[in-house]
Amino acid sequence: MTQEEEKPSRSFVGIAGIVAAATLLSKVFGLIRQQAIAAAFGVGAAATAYSYAYIIPGFLLILLGGVNGPLHSAIVSVLAKRKREEAAPLVETVTTLVSGLLLVVTVAQIFLAEPIISIIGSGLEPTTRVIAIRQLQIMAPMALFSGLIGIAFGTLNAANQYWLLSISPLLSSTTVIAGIGILALQYGKDIINPEYALMGGMILAWGTLAGAILQWGVQLIVQWRLGLGSLKLKFDFQSPAVQEVIKIMTPATVSSGMMPINVVTDLYFASPIKGAAAGFNYANLLVQTPLGIISNIILLPLLPIFAKLAEPENWPDLKLRIRQGLLLTSVTMLPLGALMIALSEPIVQLIYQRGAFKQEATELVSSLLIAYGIGMFVYLCRDVLIRVFYALGDGQTPFRISTFNILLNAGLDFILVKPFGAPGLVLATVSVNCSSILMLLWFLNRKLNSLPLWEWSLPILGLTAGSVVAGVASYGTLVACEQLFGNKGLVILIVDLCLSGAVGIFVFAVIAGMMRIPEVNSFVVKTRQKFLKR
Repeated sequence: MTQEEEKPSRSFVGIAGIVAAATLLSKVFGLIRQQAIAAAFGVGAAATAYSYAYIIPGFLLILLGGVNGPLHSAIVSVLAKRKREEAAPLVETVTTLVSGLLLVVTVAQIFLAEPIISIIGSGLEPTTRVIAIRQLQIMAPMALFSGLIGIAFGTLNAANQYWLLSISPLLSSTTVIAGIGILALQYGKDIINPEYALMGGMILAWGTLAGAILQWGVQLIVQWRLGLGSLKLKFDFQSPAVQEVIKIMTPATVSSGMMPINVVTDLYFASPIKGAAAGFNYANLLVQTPLGIISNIILLPLLPIFAKLAEPENWPDLKLRIRQGLLLTSVTMLPLGALMIALSEPIVQLIYQRGAFKQEATELVSSLLIAYGIGMFVYLCRDVLIRVFYALGDGQTPFRISTFNILLNAGLDFILVKPFGAPGLVLATVSVNCSSILMLLWFLNRKLNSLPLWEWSLPILGLTAGSVVAGVASYGTLVACEQLFGNKGLVILIVDLCLSGAVGIFVFAVIAGMMRIPEVNSFVVKTRQKFLKR
């Protein structure tokens, strides 16, 4: 879609505000969903089975159907450079192609559910294994809907529609919450008993599938109204635009599709560890809530910009935008990771510890949260760099890197699970992400005829040091608050967390302000002006 045919584009800060508000609402519902699962099932059979059954359909939904996933990125990268009237035929052709392929994946999951669960959950108890097989068969159609959702995300993003992209995932959370609520109304406190594990597992599976269908339906209505494609079958696979999408989408999809292999490897090593699989889900959501909000704020506006700066004559501006993305990632993710590490146990207690979720589960999830907190920055930094390659029409490089990292992840899992237990599996993933960043930067440095890597690294190292200081200050404040107020009771726990978090954020803000990073200062000033104007 050319710039001449569109309304004047919103500013980066304006888009960031829309995305932040919508994503925050969506993530709040996601957190409530996970709280409901934790209270109803803890780390018992239903929740553990769901962790295994959700691997394939869930990752397809997150990766293929997610904002900033390969389908979304490929569609945006192509449509951002074309006229609006070219959108509908392109979208309909890609939808036809992707739907056909994912129907095969759906059928395969239904018929191969038992061997899939047997392989990845070799250490599961028999009851948990049966529940997981049933759940996978129910959620198998999410493979199809994940592709449709990803295409709709890219189409709407290219049309400057940001609100629906960020808010629609809450529909998936709503259906799961509603299902657990109905179960709780019918059986009351008995819902936490193991005898209801099978019924609870089915509620989780059907609720998740219903949410995916609802999410796609809402997006499709808006897509139709904008004239950006319908469900019409179209087989113009040889058109230049479709071929460009396929060129970006195919290696990117295969590359993203390899990520579940890393998760399968993690869960294979975790299956003998009681409650580890469910613990991964609970800890991961606590990290993904702020990470998802901030990644959408940074990546959604930047991806179309990257695509429009993909020609060699625009590479100086592209390098400035890459620096902007990396520094915004640093100034948000580094202090958040430090706070997650410093305040892990009270965070888990506040969010999850009720009903079937006991202190033993809190200790497991808080240890995992520390490991996830270490890797928050590298996770988002990797995503920023991958989107640059997609914008440049290069999906092969991320694919090759992902292929290598599958073997690296398996090796690190084997090495780290013995000394560190379940957190060691998370640390293996963090190490793999670090490896990805180094390789992506090396290839990008060659592709763009050199990058000022040393110049970029200095402020990032400074922000890292500031985050460490902020984390120490936050933990020290927590210890002081616990000695002064105690740590029993919901109100006291909230006070301890608020004071400790505020001290950590203040310390980091002072250090970051003293560094006078232009991109960060500009973003803060524009955000403040936007807020005051409203």
